[in-house]
Amino acid sequence: MIKILGAKHHDPFSYLGLHQKADGHIFRAFLPHASRIWLKTSQAWELLHQTHEQGLYEWEGLNAPETPCRLKIEQDTYIYEQYDAYSFPSMLFVDDLYLFSGGNLKQAHKTFGAHMLNYNGITGVRFSVWAPNAERVSVVGNFNQWDGRLHVMRAHGSSGVWEIFIPELNAGELYKFEIRNRHTGQVFIKTDPYAFSYEHLPGTAAKITPPNQYDWQDAAWFKKREHADWLHTPFNCYEVHLGSWRRNADNGFLTYRELADQLVKYVKEMGYTHIELLPVSEHPLNESWGYQTTGYFAATHRFGTPDDLRYFVDTCHQADIGVILDWVPGHFPKDDWALARFDGTPLYEHADPRRGEHQEWGTYIFNYGRNEVRNFLVANAYFWLSEFHIDGLRVDAVASMLYLDYSRKAGEWLPNQFGGRENIEAIEFLKQLNIMVHQDFPGALTIAEESTAWPMVSRPVDAGGLGFSMKWNMGWMNDTLSYIAQDPIHRRYQHDKLTFGQIYAYSENFVLPFSHDEVVHGKFSLLGKMPGDAWQKFANIRLLLTYQMTTPGKKLNFMGNEFAQGREWNEGASLDWHLLDIPWHSGVQNMMRDLNHLYQRVSALHDLDFEQQGFDWIDCQDAEQSIISYIRRARDGRFIIVILNFTPVPRHHYRLGVPTSGDYKELFNSDAEYYGGSNQGNGAGLNSEPTPWMGYNQSIALNVPPLSGLILQLK
Repeated sequence: MIKILGAKHHDPFSYLGLHQKADGHIFRAFLPHASRIWLKTSQAWELLHQTHEQGLYEWEGLNAPETPCRLKIEQDTYIYEQYDAYSFPSMLFVDDLYLFSGGNLKQAHKTFGAHMLNYNGITGVRFSVWAPNAERVSVVGNFNQWDGRLHVMRAHGSSGVWEIFIPELNAGELYKFEIRNRHTGQVFIKTDPYAFSYEHLPGTAAKITPPNQYDWQDAAWFKKREHADWLHTPFNCYEVHLGSWRRNADNGFLTYRELADQLVKYVKEMGYTHIELLPVSEHPLNESWGYQTTGYFAATHRFGTPDDLRYFVDTCHQADIGVILDWVPGHFPKDDWALARFDGTPLYEHADPRRGEHQEWGTYIFNYGRNEVRNFLVANAYFWLSEFHIDGLRVDAVASMLYLDYSRKAGEWLPNQFGGRENIEAIEFLKQLNIMVHQDFPGALTIAEESTAWPMVSRPVDAGGLGFSMKWNMGWMNDTLSYIAQDPIHRRYQHDKLTFGQIYAYSENFVLPFSHDEVVHGKFSLLGKMPGDAWQKFANIRLLLTYQMTTPGKKLNFMGNEFAQGREWNEGASLDWHLLDIPWHSGVQNMMRDLNHLYQRVSALHDLDFEQQGFDWIDCQDAEQSIISYIRRARDGRFIIVILNFTPVPRHHYRLGVPTSGDYKELFNSDAEYYGGSNQGNGAGLNSEPTPWMGYNQSIALNVPPLSGLILQLK
């Protein structure tokens, strides 16, 4: 009794509710706000006897009342009826708890959190949460005046899982968990780690969400995805921050449904194959761009409901556009109402700050060695891929997960059990993640943002790799941006930055990214990185994007790159769409539209991105003129030729070796007037000559415009 009154009982179901005695039955209720309580029996409503002034009531009788027990409650002159929560049995499956404890419950989102259920015709919500170091866990909300003495949950043995079914709750109700730590007695309130939605900021309560009943219309997309040979198909990703791609007239957010109309139409017109969304899981600060997640299983309320996000993804699929989600399993914020010290102890994070904290980022690091934590993350990936039909995960900050000494000085990190710097538990987690994705979601992709030389990131687990589909090529990106930022007169001295990437280009399945990280924090926009006067800046960015789109590897560009946004990205405002009134900016957009569609249409530009036989240098040694040229090939033998001039000097009658005799045409020219260029080129066509050059028996003489890229093809 004392533990019930003090909300310290770990198993209130053993005391409250209906119980059998040797000579009949006894029913107990704890309702401190009630003045009188009646129990419905087969004969009538029978008044309960108050056994303690703080709100304990009892009834005894020979015959058991109907279960679940129905109560009539008088409170402040108001009388209402409700079912007794302690009259309902557990609604969790023992097998699920066993799988969870072993880290193997892939659909944990169906077990944990708040779920609207029907028990023998009675609707309600089952709550369950993992808090192994709690003495007591309660569900609190408006429905019980946020009183943690009510709706104390049952503990499921050594699993650390707590559960209760509260009848007659409706969708939209706000709730949290009140937790009392068993060691310190400290009581605190936490939001639900598995919640499907949350109240609007600045509130942090979870919201009871109705079951997913969205009627998907993307069966044709999934059939195509399941059988797609993604290694040899186009992948050209438009990276988007939904909150700042475009804003309403009042600077408010577009909704998921408005974005489904405007963004999808734009991406389709521009010729991208995929949209990559910066994290859309719930997060408290706009300034974090979604990377400091507090609601891993909830689509952020900023743009609408979970079904609104499903509509957005569905619209993408019907437009033949894939959706990649930026996903953050490497760290989480220290907000005291979320995952941090969830049950009063380091639960989701490592206890030792030398492994459990990112000092640089001010966040906690997941404890990948704990089965339940690993389960939380793998199940979260499963959730997004299944519930929202996401086509792939771009896994953020993989390097920080792989190395125990990541961004740490000597003495600030703990080695693994073998004395090394590798995070063995995180490595095993990543392998488990990738195995699950590829087995359970055919055609879905996992992409690693990994910046080191860790081997075999994008090779199968059974071959010794981490199992990712692809990896961002950060080395190529850094070398390329460092090179292009140089004044053209100095580029001859850094020519190797253009050529070095081919040494390792096929060691991984690479994505070539110009992402959001390269256009913030004083790094300037892509246009701002370009040297020279205005004409040269725009010519350079057209050349840079042409180089990216013709070099082996899949593609990714952050929003705004495609029309050469001038300022750095600002998450608090729309992109500068008004710049498209300026011909130089609209010219870059026109060029990217044409390049994107060309990339999809010409198989040589994407077919053998990950295989050496898809690429041959024609000339990689013309450092003096800062020109490179190469061949891109497809499996059917078709090929195109690329020539890139990284100086503002036009090269007339430039002789170039070609692999086959015949008539060549200029398929693409970044210097076209339509793109804002000087309109120099080779419009009349190019005939090969039997003049050996650059190791080939045939060659052509052509004009190479200044700061430009050309694509040639046999007629």
